[in-house]
Amino acid sequence: MSVKILHFADAHIDSYTGGRIDPQTTFPYHTGDFLKALDEIVETAISGQVQLVLFAGDAYRNATPVPTYQREWQRRLIRLSEAGITTLMIPGNHDISNAAGRASALQELDTLKVPFLHLAAGGVHLFTPEELDGVPVQVLAVPWMPLSRISAKDRENKLTPEERSARFEQELDKRIRAGIGKADPDLPLILLTHYSVQGSTYPSGQIAELGREVALSRALVCDPAFSYTALGHIHLYQDLNEGQQPPVIYPGSIERVDYGEAREKKGFILAEVDNHHTEYTFRELHTRRMFNLSFEAKSAETLQDDLLDLLPSPEKAQDAMIRLSITYPHEFEPMINERELRNRVEGALDFQLKRKPVYETRMRIQSKNISSLTPKDLLTTYCQITKTSESETQALCMLAEEIFSETEKAI
Repeated sequence: MSVKILHFADAHIDSYTGGRIDPQTTFPYHTGDFLKALDEIVETAISGQVQLVLFAGDAYRNATPVPTYQREWQRRLIRLSEAGITTLMIPGNHDISNAAGRASALQELDTLKVPFLHLAAGGVHLFTPEELDGVPVQVLAVPWMPLSRISAKDRENKLTPEERSARFEQELDKRIRAGIGKADPDLPLILLTHYSVQGSTYPSGQIAELGREVALSRALVCDPAFSYTALGHIHLYQDLNEGQQPPVIYPGSIERVDYGEAREKKGFILAEVDNHHTEYTFRELHTRRMFNLSFEAKSAETLQDDLLDLLPSPEKAQDAMIRLSITYPHEFEPMINERELRNRVEGALDFQLKRKPVYETRMRIQSKNISSLTPKDLLTTYCQITKTSESETQALCMLAEEIFSETEKAI
């Protein structure tokens, strides 16, 4: 008998602070989009008689959310509690402080012992048939832990960030395999974690800290001991084990956190989990229109018309979010009429104009006695500054020598 789960992650309900303000809620309209998405997730869980909700981390943008956003998050989670739906949460990297001993941003609901709401500290959690309408299931929870909390011994060894990441990855591997060993093989086992996985794809708006990003091995998260792997952290929906068991899924963020995510679908996962077999669907959420436009100017004469043509029509711009990035020679600056551009999309909730003027760089030769350098010396110095290859430098010097000789003869 299978258990029906809803898996979502990366809510980031307070991540957007720009754009027009909704006078009724006092939030930016786009913040309201995040809360509406969360409402839709809760409604789906209740109306769809979901037995277990899994939240894979990152409710907020940092570990110290303002009380107003905590109130909005808690209101929605408590609705799941009132409906008698068991919910298991783990904190993500944005929910946890780097300082040891600090509580996570999700701690309050667990501290208050709200019925049916659980904050996982790690290890295997067994949900009994009484808790899940007659279906037992195990969840191996692996919350995010900052690299700053590694052992004092590792800090004393003065490991590089890359070495610390590698050491931490080994430790996570051991913990997960130990959890598999403790689990009952006759019951479904779900892995719930908030980490990158090797080979996963990042959206253009989300940046990994190269060299320091802890990444789990694909073989580990695809271990056949799991019936389902519920991931959080990467904002792009993807199944890393597509067409095979177990499904290894990032549901993505519930709304567009950044303009780099403008073209991505947002949603959550509904799954029927049985022992060693899971069927799932990606449920797309309703999102606001978002345009992430870029233009590289070539002509000053047509620049303004080109920009107006690139912008969406007033009908499509209505209530949309728009970012226009312009790269242009700095002398084109007077040709950009920002007021006219803003008037074209005045119905948009947010319009961001990013100017990227390009200035011609002048080469400076660092020499106190530049006047004493010969033409050949100047050419050699130029080649060094421009990192011209040695073979090309030699060829240029030979050609220059011929020119210099002919010039001297002519004189």
